[in-house]
Amino acid sequence: MQTLQTLSAIRQLDPLGKGLGPLPANSVPTGDVIHLHWNLLREDVSLPAAVLYADRLAHNLHWMQQFVAEYGVQLAPHGKTTMAPRLFRMQLAAGAWGITLATAPQVRAAYDGGVRRVLMANQLVGRQNMALIADLLVNPGFEFFCIVDSAANVDQLGAFFQKAGRSLNVLLEIGLPGGRSGVRDLAQRDDVLAALARWPRVLKLAGIELYEAVVDDEAAVRAVLRQAVAWTGELIHAGRFARQPALLSGAGSVWYDVVAEEFKRAHACGAVEIVLRPGCYLTHDAGVYRQAQVGVEQRSAVARRLGAGLQPALQVWAYVQSRPQADCAIVGLGRRDAGSASGLPSPARQYRPGEAAPRDIDPALGWEVFKMMDQHAFLKIAPHDDLQVGDMIAFDVSHPCLTFDKWRQLLVVDSTYQVTEVIDTCF
Repeated sequence: MQTLQTLSAIRQLDPLGKGLGPLPANSVPTGDVIHLHWNLLREDVSLPAAVLYADRLAHNLHWMQQFVAEYGVQLAPHGKTTMAPRLFRMQLAAGAWGITLATAPQVRAAYDGGVRRVLMANQLVGRQNMALIADLLVNPGFEFFCIVDSAANVDQLGAFFQKAGRSLNVLLEIGLPGGRSGVRDLAQRDDVLAALARWPRVLKLAGIELYEAVVDDEAAVRAVLRQAVAWTGELIHAGRFARQPALLSGAGSVWYDVVAEEFKRAHACGAVEIVLRPGCYLTHDAGVYRQAQVGVEQRSAVARRLGAGLQPALQVWAYVQSRPQADCAIVGLGRRDAGSASGLPSPARQYRPGEAAPRDIDPALGWEVFKMMDQHAFLKIAPHDDLQVGDMIAFDVSHPCLTFDKWRQLLVVDSTYQVTEVIDTCF
């Protein structure tokens, strides 16, 4: 089996990738990029480029680990946000319990990147998806959980994994009316439990899981969380869990403080391990999740006590390509470079090559992206604004998931904009 060091060493800079500089004749491992001495402001890399700020990544890692420690819960960040094994390893090294993922191929990519405990917050459906997981379960050091919410899926899993000679940890998922997956009532729950009882040697009920962010009403969120705590206690007392302690898991990047607060009550039910799964905290954003974090800090005394909260650590840099009319600039940034479904990118910094340093864009200027095409952004400006072709603009994004998946490699820069690392993604 290859070691993490070997896996890291064979990762090469992608000569066809976006946002990279001139490469030597020989391929360069991504871990050696610091020796190329690229600097973003010196125009050593092509734009557009997705950029991660090392100091902000470190701050966010530390902040979230402090947060979960204060509540006495565990963290399994959702890896679908970045699909970057290097970032997964960063999160694990900082104290994460495991990594959450959504699909069997994502699980395989994470395993190849060194992850050894995965919570797949999704149903495992289909023969080839089951086969992917069964192959990984050959390795005794790999711990895996998936969710179930129907007797049909339970029986499919039982038949497949019995034939494969493997056992599988599953979590019972609770859903909300009008929400996504998950059982809605006691009758559905008991159907799933009855199906699990048909496969006692194959399927191991390890706990209860839910995803609360499908609703935006705090009272409804708290209600389903309390239902999960009550069911956890009931099933502990009935001896239905094969795992000790039983797992209780929830939380996206919006209500994680409420989940931590409500789930703490489960400790009164018996031996419970609580696992939160926010995925966007590592890079955060300047859009929907910045707004969500305001809510966290208003509700949670713990978050307020920790001081400076999560910071946006991801921007996309691009050149001004044209000023075809006085009140509009065209920037080389498109839908293939930055997400737009949760809000268009927002201009944050401007830099003219040769100047001493970038400057923050004054919000009073009213610069705004009002339209995006595949490779272009239309930026509203005023006729007298000091903006030239060749200027570099850093754009904040909303919902980091929707930008990460545009890139095979992202640049990490230090406070002087020196490129210190290249991060590979596995989308």
